[in-house]
Amino acid sequence: MLLWFLPLFLLLIMIGLPVVFALLASPIALIMIEGDTRNVVAGLYRNLYTGMDSFPLMALPFFMLAGEIMNRGGITLRLVEFSQAFMGHLRGGLAHVNILSSILFAGLSGSAVADTSALGSTLIPAMEKNGYSRKFAAAVTAASSVIGPIIPPSGIMIIYAYVMGESVAALFLAGIVPGVMVGIGLMLVVRLMADRYDLPKAERIVRKDQTITPLESWVSFFLIRINIAALLYAVSGIVTRFIPQEVNGWLIFLIALPIAHVITQTIKARVSHDFRIVCKKAIAPLQTPIIILGGILVGVFTPTEASAVAVAYALVVSFFVLRSMKTGDLLEVLAKSALSTSAVLLLVGAAVSFKTVVSLSYAPQILSDYILSLSENPLILLFLINLLLFVVGMFLDAGPAIIILGPILGPIFVDLGVHPVHFAIIMSVNLTVGLATPPMGLVLFVASTVSKEKVETIAKAIMPFLAVEVLVIFLITYVPAISMTVPYLTGFLGCGPEVGFSACISPAPVPN
Repeated sequence: MLLWFLPLFLLLIMIGLPVVFALLASPIALIMIEGDTRNVVAGLYRNLYTGMDSFPLMALPFFMLAGEIMNRGGITLRLVEFSQAFMGHLRGGLAHVNILSSILFAGLSGSAVADTSALGSTLIPAMEKNGYSRKFAAAVTAASSVIGPIIPPSGIMIIYAYVMGESVAALFLAGIVPGVMVGIGLMLVVRLMADRYDLPKAERIVRKDQTITPLESWVSFFLIRINIAALLYAVSGIVTRFIPQEVNGWLIFLIALPIAHVITQTIKARVSHDFRIVCKKAIAPLQTPIIILGGILVGVFTPTEASAVAVAYALVVSFFVLRSMKTGDLLEVLAKSALSTSAVLLLVGAAVSFKTVVSLSYAPQILSDYILSLSENPLILLFLINLLLFVVGMFLDAGPAIIILGPILGPIFVDLGVHPVHFAIIMSVNLTVGLATPPMGLVLFVASTVSKEKVETIAKAIMPFLAVEVLVIFLITYVPAISMTVPYLTGFLGCGPEVGFSACISPAPVPN
């Protein structure tokens, strides 16, 4: 009887009931029919609370708050100006700027909806003013916004790691290359469409006579050199990982600092003064993802602690370095991020309760037997599961889809020899692309609201971009090295050179 909770859940979603209440109502309704409701219903609501009462999940509200602070502090405009300085001169330049801005903004918010709302309100009117159709501008914004939850920090990867017991750091690192690949793929589509659809020509957009405060200038001066030195140190660390030797880390970093200064001065001599100012104004905001990933990689703090550090850094930058926020703005920022966080955490708690009923119904075993009966070839099963996830993503948000399907599908493919981190990325990227997929893609509705364009019109214009994103999904699926190389090189897969790359990314099937 409990197997009917899935059709009932889908029915409740289709009639318009919010996902949170559908997750709780569908199992309760069937439990009431079967009797013995008091203990089971109490258990469901106990799971609702314990599902939210988790230290790793604290990263979600902190990352949301950090993104909200940076957005309110005028960071979006700085990222757009930085992107224009680099990409504005290309054919279809503002479309490229839109995509690059999404890649940069992804490192701040980790949310597709925030990306669509923040960048769309700025770039869609600008693109329309420069000769782009409104539907094309909205489609580019919606398609590129799915990069937000792929490149770290990512809310859905935190949820997946919490539900499946995986390493948040490993998932963050595995999402870097796929996210960049999606961005490059979208840029290639824009370039191919530029001549065919006569997209407007553009020129490098660097606003003249820009100013920067002395404090921000000095902060940028030190940060850029520290970042380049840290990059040189990281490269040396990867090399010495494969050639073991005793080397003092601080000595390498101190040697790298003057080299970083020489590199910076060489680049400085080749660009204009205004271009340098644009870059300097973007350095402090772009330090956020570097602090998050850098701190996790060197073991200074956990992902949850990194989220709190990101909030502290966002406050320091917005209040003291950029001086773009006032104390009066803080209450509104806290209220907005609290509302967003409460919705997400309530959804997670409800989904954990829902997962309890899933386990009681033997649905995972039944579905596992059915999937394995279709084929014994993991490649064919991965293809079929991608189709399933793509369809699910059309109707269900990525968060609840991961919590419901992750515990069911994850163990099946791990038993088939797919690395759990690899499957996590496949699932996360696929369901994230679903946010921009008609008929129920959430970012399509946000883009429609921002652009005042019909959803169905945007849905037609977004199809070429979705085709590229689907292609990237299959590349990630069948070429594990795309997503697994970075966590492997940084040692977050739990195995090193002595095991070998192939063995590390493809664990042997678990014996029955």
